[in-house]
Amino acid sequence: MPRLTFVSPDGNETTVEASTGDSVMQVALAGNVEGIVAECGGAMMCATCHVYVADDWAPKIGTASDGERAMLDFAASEVKPTSRLSCQIAITDELDGLTVHLPDAQI
Repeated sequence: MPRLTFVSPDGNETTVEASTGDSVMQVALAGNVEGIVAECGGAMMCATCHVYVADDWAPKIGTASDGERAMLDFAASEVKPTSRLSCQIAITDELDGLTVHLPDAQI
């Protein structure tokens, strides 16, 4: 099973086992990771699952779609080049070890 690491704004790390096909948002919610609100439940209708993909993982994850970038305009925290909505990142075996950083605020 792939493992994901979530890094909180204060630097604390939480590593969670993931199932392939789930989204990073679903993994965070199932793992009780604080900092992912996910108000819309993964429908890409809000920006409350905003994360920063670790720089070394960004090329493997790819860039946000036009719709995702438009939704990130509503993020409560700074949008950076590695910003993504965690509901839009599907887990694959290749993402084992993925690290994402949580922003200071989601709402």
